Amino acid sequence: MTAAVLAVQGAFAEHEKILSEQGISCLELRKKSDVEKSFDALILPGGESTVQGKLLRELDMFDLLKERIEGGTKVLATCAGLILLAERIENDCRVHFATMPVCVRRNAYGRQLGSFYTEEQFGQLGKIPMTFIRAPYIESVESGVEILAQVRGNIVAARYKNQTAVSFHPELNGDLRLYEWWLNG
Repeated sequence: MTAAVLAVQGAFAEHEKILSEQGISCLELRKKSDVEKSFDALILPGGESTVQGKLLRELDMFDLLKERIEGGTKVLATCAGLILLAERIENDCRVHFATMPVCVRRNAYGRQLGSFYTEEQFGQLGKIPMTFIRAPYIESVESGVEILAQVRGNIVAARYKNQTAVSFHPELNGDLRLYEWWLNG
């Protein structure tokens, strides 16, 4: 299996390290020709969604990646990646891929000082560690979206078809269960 990791900005190296430890081959997506290569899964990492969206368009990667997502490529989106997938963003007029029928609030927990760590139930995995850094949360979901986790009454993880999106950073905690579940699901 080969997993592509969007590597134009953000926390992509940490995801690559975890995937490599699980014997998954990684492909960094930095330019259009990288997106044209063969891969089975895609990670959209945390970072700055506005910058990532801008770079995806400037580097002519946007349409190809959107086609891949809509075509069924398995996706794990973390933090900013969730914002890239969201059909609507409550506090921002920009949308990006708009492939996941959810409404997201950017920086929902405040600035860097509002960052926090918790352990909460995630689907059938039990309680997993969750690190939130300037994180969004999902304000609402449409029909067909499965809610996987909530923190403080807010939706922080959901799945829609081939897309799994979380508002936290699983790559920072050393717990591999979410990755194993995603890769094998």
